[in-house]
Amino acid sequence: MSNSDFKKQYKKRLKNRIEEASTVRKIVAIIITVLVLALVIGGLTGYFYVKSALEPVDPDNDKQINVEIPLGSSTSSIASILEENNIIKNDLIFRFYTKFKNESGFQAGDYQFTSSMTMNEIIETLKTGKLVKEPAFKVTVPEGRNLEEIAEIYAEKFSFTSEEFMERVNDEEYVQELIDQYPQLLTADILHDDIRYPLEGYMFAATYDVYVEDPTIDQLITKMLDKTQSVVLPYLDQVEGLEGIENVHDLVTMASLLENEARTAESRKMISGVFQNRLDKEMKLQTDPTVLYAQGEHKEKVLYEDLEIESPYNTYYITGMPVGPISNFNENSIQAAANPEEHEHLYFLADSDGEIHYADSLEEHNKLKKKYIN
Repeated sequence: MSNSDFKKQYKKRLKNRIEEASTVRKIVAIIITVLVLALVIGGLTGYFYVKSALEPVDPDNDKQINVEIPLGSSTSSIASILEENNIIKNDLIFRFYTKFKNESGFQAGDYQFTSSMTMNEIIETLKTGKLVKEPAFKVTVPEGRNLEEIAEIYAEKFSFTSEEFMERVNDEEYVQELIDQYPQLLTADILHDDIRYPLEGYMFAATYDVYVEDPTIDQLITKMLDKTQSVVLPYLDQVEGLEGIENVHDLVTMASLLENEARTAESRKMISGVFQNRLDKEMKLQTDPTVLYAQGEHKEKVLYEDLEIESPYNTYYITGMPVGPISNFNENSIQAAANPEEHEHLYFLADSDGEIHYADSLEEHNKLKKKYIN
């Protein structure tokens, strides 16, 4: 091979190598560009995916969802339960998030979540056992209110009518379900044939936080029964030996009478003592609020002919306790029912200023009536 041919071949090989190197660089550049784009796109996709998964499922949906977290549930099983109930979007993200924030100590129980709750609200609720979301409504049910009045209070706030509320609380099948759900609070006594409304007296007087925009009647009833149970049951152990109070139904009934007879905690304890003395002597309780309840209407003054109403609620007509409560009550009424003041009084009356006067005998009582009433 001549020197000229060698130079030509060398130049050709050099040119090919340069072209190959250029092609390789282009391919490498393309691969790097694709990888960078893939990483950027993947990173952005991952970021927005995680960001979306951490947001509420439906920020505008405040419908309450009842969720049970069983005892001994792991974070993984809790996450699965929450995703199944549409409380969170992704159980894996929930697990990573709680691990990243070092959150633990979640409590078992029955919860009321909404799809609008944030991840932090859900976590805080699970840690405290209490819903931390701001309430959508606050509803005050005053003491001394009967079921019909309570139905009106709720009907003014929510989408159902008072008639629908009353129909639900009088549904015997539903009431039986509640008895099964609250065996310590609700007994078969509330289904007695003479009971006007089974749940009368069991809707505790309180201000209730409602966390959903459109709660069901069942949700409101459950909330109130939970409150009643938490207040009433601790007093059950204190009623041993009291006349006329043999079970929780009697205790609630007595509390409702005291609520309607007096305004202060002190006078309720005193009147509770009067009722105990009268029950011990098998005297009629003769309390006017039971007459009004038996009549089913509100009157400023009870007339003598009203006292003759033949009703299991009318304590001028029957001896002993009425068949059931006549209204809800304040906690100091249940406290007075369980812990009556010990004294010898058998009679009481209130003067025009609301001050209550007590007497040990009918003769003394009549003198007080002449002095303060007639």
